Amino acid sequence: MVKSILLVGLGRFGKHVAMKLHELGHEVMAIDKQEDRVEAVLPYVTSAQIGDSMNESFLRSLGVSNFDLCIVAIGNDFQSSLETTSLLKELGAKMVVSRAARDVHAKFLLRNGADEIVYPEKQLANWTAIRYSADHIFDYIELDNGYAIFEIEVPSSWVGRTVGEINIRKKYNINIMAIKRNGKLDLTITSDTSFAEDEVLLVLGNNRDIQKCFHI
Repeated sequence: MVKSILLVGLGRFGKHVAMKLHELGHEVMAIDKQEDRVEAVLPYVTSAQIGDSMNESFLRSLGVSNFDLCIVAIGNDFQSSLETTSLLKELGAKMVVSRAARDVHAKFLLRNGADEIVYPEKQLANWTAIRYSADHIFDYIELDNGYAIFEIEVPSSWVGRTVGEINIRKKYNINIMAIKRNGKLDLTITSDTSFAEDEVLLVLGNNRDIQKCFHI
């Protein structure tokens, strides 16, 4: 489903968000007060304007309530991010997602209208620490409430055995979502599915259970 999105703040993070939204086929209105930043994202957005997001009349002219989603991607100027978030909600924004750098910023943003918070630096830091602190982890996606998806190599002790024999779900309280063989995903996992060397697993579960199972 194509969504109409207002993207506020076109620094490095905002530009990457714009590029990904373009790739996904969404309609994006991008704004920033710096002309060079606006020009840099023109190939990736439906429309763009130069303007100050703390200016109520400017935001009002954009028809904030008509967008499915508003993303406040402002990075270094927390005051601007906070005021923009508050104004968007006052002007009838349906959904506001705001960028935060610190927990205290997140608390103020949530109190002032943000529906959701994203932590680019914190999330990337967590991913980097987990991904590169263990040789057998290839990717990691953090979910809510302590759950995560890990892309991890098959333990040597599992090779030649089946899901049922290991009794993975009952013993470890984790789910095998897929097995990657030669770069291709196999999602048809049953109790008879066996493991081989050089295979990669996609597993879902609580961080603690996954860490205990795979000795992370």
